[in-house]
Amino acid sequence: MGLMFGLWMLLLLLGMSVALTLGVASMVQLWADGTPMVVMAQRMTKSISDSFPLLAVPFFIFAGNLMNSGGVTERIFTFARVLVGHFRGGLGHVNVLASVIFSGMSGSALADAGGLGNMEIKAMRSAGYDAGFSGAVTVASCVIGPMIPPSIPMVLYGVLADVSIGRLFLGGVVPGLLTAGALMAMIAFISKKRDYPRDPVPTLSEVGRAFKRALLPIITPGIIIAGIAFGFFSPTEAAVVASLYALVLSMGVYREMTWRDLQRVVLETVRMTAMVCLIVATASVFAWILAANQAPMRLAGWLLTLSKDPLVLLLVINAAILIAGFFIEGLAIMILVVPALAPTLMAAGIDPVHFGVVFIFNLMIGLMTPPMGVGLFVVSGVSGIRLETLARASVPFLLPLAAVLLLLMFVPQLVTWLPDMVLGPQ
Repeated sequence: MGLMFGLWMLLLLLGMSVALTLGVASMVQLWADGTPMVVMAQRMTKSISDSFPLLAVPFFIFAGNLMNSGGVTERIFTFARVLVGHFRGGLGHVNVLASVIFSGMSGSALADAGGLGNMEIKAMRSAGYDAGFSGAVTVASCVIGPMIPPSIPMVLYGVLADVSIGRLFLGGVVPGLLTAGALMAMIAFISKKRDYPRDPVPTLSEVGRAFKRALLPIITPGIIIAGIAFGFFSPTEAAVVASLYALVLSMGVYREMTWRDLQRVVLETVRMTAMVCLIVATASVFAWILAANQAPMRLAGWLLTLSKDPLVLLLVINAAILIAGFFIEGLAIMILVVPALAPTLMAAGIDPVHFGVVFIFNLMIGLMTPPMGVGLFVVSGVSGIRLETLARASVPFLLPLAAVLLLLMFVPQLVTWLPDMVLGPQ
């Protein structure tokens, strides 16, 4: 097992993609153990074919891509601008509010950064905001994406930890709104210090027009949450509903997407889904080898020797995850760690929904921490802002995110209150 870990870390340091590092390291370990290679193919296939909830992933990706290409993002941005653009540093607040709205449709941080990001950064640069601040706000706000339902990471966590995905969806709402408020407070502080501009106060008619144009996209999260809460469809079926709704909006209502655009969106969805599935498949083999060597049991025993206090365990685990997020892609961390940690934490009395939401939020902070920060790379790619400039400008926004992380750890009711109220206590 030491050979597998050592090779994995070496390949990561050499810059190989996460899926390949996990696959190559697992293959070498299986060869060293004398295990037939057919086992690897079997485990990879089983990991992505035996889970009905995983079907939600491609459909949520498809919904997000449709929203990005079908005129929806422009309507969301305009609506957010008339609501909060007149505050000091208004376009920074618009960036965050637009992410809150868009996150209720796509379930993906990177769809937020890649879709809304280009539009938001261009608007901010044209209004006189510096490049670093514009990009940093965009990276920080995309953290909200997986917190407000629907959420692709929550689907994956629910599958791995055998936790209700509906409860996870509801548990992310309050933390997502808290994150938005914390980021907007930091934006207000920086904007006042740098005297960033604000938009004129909109008239009621302007607000009404923007609301009317954005109404159908805005109600998407409500449809999904209500459908799950009242039992009309499962979280997996909600992904299909979101995709169909986005398709009807883009091609039937707004008519801003052509058949050629749809073909491009489908191909992009297939590409992104393949990337996710490859990571899931190779990481599942890696995790299976760890389980065969009783690594989860050893980890659980070691954690319980540190402390049996749930709060201490949460602090230790989240500190380790935060550090790991600097170097390892979040999805790989989730697949490797969750199956080992979930039973231990439940035995220690930690609510699995509470830990799941905190865990996912922690992973999302890793999107803006170099050298692995994928969010930094995406925003740099769509905007042309230098990666070094973006990373440096993002540092102040780590403070409100860290504050929210600590608050969620110390006050679990912020996560569990809404699921318990809507679905009843567990």
